[in-house]
Amino acid sequence: MSHKPPALSLPPRISRLSDLAANLWWSWYPEALTLFASIDPSLWHASVSNSTPNPVKLLYDVDPQRLHTLAHDPSFLTRYDAVIQAFDTALSGQNSWVSQYALDLTEASIAYFSAEFGLHSSLPIYSGGLGVLAGDHCKEASDLGLPFVGIGLLYQQGYFHQRLSADGHQEAVYEDLDRSKAPITPVLTPDGKPQQVSVQVADREVHITVWQIQVGRISLYLMDTDVEENAAEDRTLSARLYDGDQEMRLRQEIVLGIGGVRILRALGIAPRVWHLNEGHASFVMIERLRELAADGLTFSAALKQVQKSSVFTTHTPVPAGHDAFPFELVEQYLPACWDELRIDREEFFDLARYEEPWGERFHMTVLALRLSQQRNAVSQIHGTVSRQMWQSLWPETSQSRTGQTSQTSVDQVPITAVTNGIHVPTWLAPSLYQLFSAYLGSDWLATHDNPQLWQRVAAIPDEELWAVHVQLRHDLIRFIGERARHLWQKEQRDTVQILAAGSLLDPDALTIGFARRFATYKRANLLLKNLARLQSVLQGAGRPVQIIFAGKAHPADEPGQDLIRQVYEAASDYKLGGRIAFIENYDMHLAQFLVRGVDVWLNNPIAPQEASGTSGEKAALNGIPNLSIADGWWDEAYNGKNGWIVDPVDPELSEEERDERDADALYQLLAEEIVPLFYERDADGVPYGWLQVMKETLISIPHYFSTRRMVKEYVEKLYLPALRSV
Repeated sequence: MSHKPPALSLPPRISRLSDLAANLWWSWYPEALTLFASIDPSLWHASVSNSTPNPVKLLYDVDPQRLHTLAHDPSFLTRYDAVIQAFDTALSGQNSWVSQYALDLTEASIAYFSAEFGLHSSLPIYSGGLGVLAGDHCKEASDLGLPFVGIGLLYQQGYFHQRLSADGHQEAVYEDLDRSKAPITPVLTPDGKPQQVSVQVADREVHITVWQIQVGRISLYLMDTDVEENAAEDRTLSARLYDGDQEMRLRQEIVLGIGGVRILRALGIAPRVWHLNEGHASFVMIERLRELAADGLTFSAALKQVQKSSVFTTHTPVPAGHDAFPFELVEQYLPACWDELRIDREEFFDLARYEEPWGERFHMTVLALRLSQQRNAVSQIHGTVSRQMWQSLWPETSQSRTGQTSQTSVDQVPITAVTNGIHVPTWLAPSLYQLFSAYLGSDWLATHDNPQLWQRVAAIPDEELWAVHVQLRHDLIRFIGERARHLWQKEQRDTVQILAAGSLLDPDALTIGFARRFATYKRANLLLKNLARLQSVLQGAGRPVQIIFAGKAHPADEPGQDLIRQVYEAASDYKLGGRIAFIENYDMHLAQFLVRGVDVWLNNPIAPQEASGTSGEKAALNGIPNLSIADGWWDEAYNGKNGWIVDPVDPELSEEERDERDADALYQLLAEEIVPLFYERDADGVPYGWLQVMKETLISIPHYFSTRRMVKEYVEKLYLPALRSV
């Protein structure tokens, strides 16, 4: 295990730059980012172009003489003092929402377990929406003042970096995280040794050390098995996210759940509410049962106590997306676990027993559903789907006069819904933040979940809103161009690859964005069904349209990788004139440019397989209308004026007929409504009709589809009921 390098040597006058760099609060405070960028603009710009802006690395790499100069620069010191004052105020928690409206929580820690956390691109320990949602949840918990602690794994190689071959095949490249220059610190015992716990996995003890990330006011603890005492195969157990076979996944989840509880105990943290973000962390409940059994509780009493204090969020409406393991595999890696619970083997497996088409399995989602009292899906549609999926877990709820039991109706299945949101300060463009401050009020961010606040958007002059948006589109196209140039100069890719990477994109063309995980149900290739119709849309006379794609497919997902190849082939097709681009290595940094700079956000999943989706919410926050299938969050958000919707087709249609119908609806909307509206301009080139859609997007969406509303809803619907039931 590598430790941090020697402490930074900074001039005393600006010494707190190290405190600021070590807390990810800087990632969602624009003035802090501006401050770091001004330390060495060349170094910062280079890091931004490489998708790894990282103040910790910047402070190690910058010329010490430059820091000495800044320590005597009145202009820099004025900005520095203002940022440090804001930082201290943010960490103080003065007048937080929790202290005013949820006093029950002020002294009751909430432990939040997740297999991934998407906090910033400098920490690549996330793969997609689940992790970014977890990161946004943590940031909002800090903003609201929740007594919140996160638990996860520190993946030394994270999720893979994506590289496309000359024929469009996805290649997975892994890079070690330089922990010495990342915003993380090792957790040490009072005598200066690494804090460590151990977990039995099969016949071996796996030793775990822990790292800490500061996310504003809250701490996130990440477990690491790269410890000298461990066997070689255990040292790499926490190396990669979602990599390896079922055995690796099971071993990681044992470390996440059982190890996570033990880390909290070692740190003296005693949560009152335990929140599991998806089924990966369900072994938390087994470890808590074991603890209570060791304290002398009967299994029945321990079960009730765990259920009352547990919150479980399910994100997956696709049955194959849930982790389920063969019983013999669980028995191999958790030998005789039931003995410690004082139950027999079959009783233990009954906790998670579920019949799959391929046989009975130890089902992690079923385990979490059975051992939690507060359960939620992540959109209203997903709530309906989840209640239907898991209705069989509540087979009997009442007795008739004849003594017959009855099946629980779908509406009675105890799974509620809290629709996902996004962390507004993380995803909003700084230039729009300034515009909103001018017209919504200087303190608008503090009350951004108030719908009345957003009515003031109507007062923003159309010309000003359009000018900001055009600049953001230009920024996006310039950023993509710099990345394409890097592929040409540094990686010596061929000309077709540079074309496919977006080198011919037009900064003034109507730009459609499609960026997400390349899973088959998301149908990244839907617009490619009829290339002739697509070409007519993209190359209309005087009305050019372009589409930017980005996203990764899991290395084991061949159908998903085939979708990437199809998009790449279209991007390489000279007949389409460079109007389609696939941008490699989608991450949070690229996502920020995309959701701020495109003109339309496209989403066309097979309904109802999109649990929620949040990328479109990020685009909407920046005034970008959505064009989407009526699924997930968009089914709740669409009001007829804030974008465009495609209603789900008759489920009796074949797959080919369904895709043809949906693609036809998209072509028609683009050709007849979206493209004409975008290019309908006044004498000054301002599209007033388009701006009405943008303004309606801002008025109707950000206040509700934010983590501010979401986390408050978790508090009121899930955390407080769990706390008060114990």
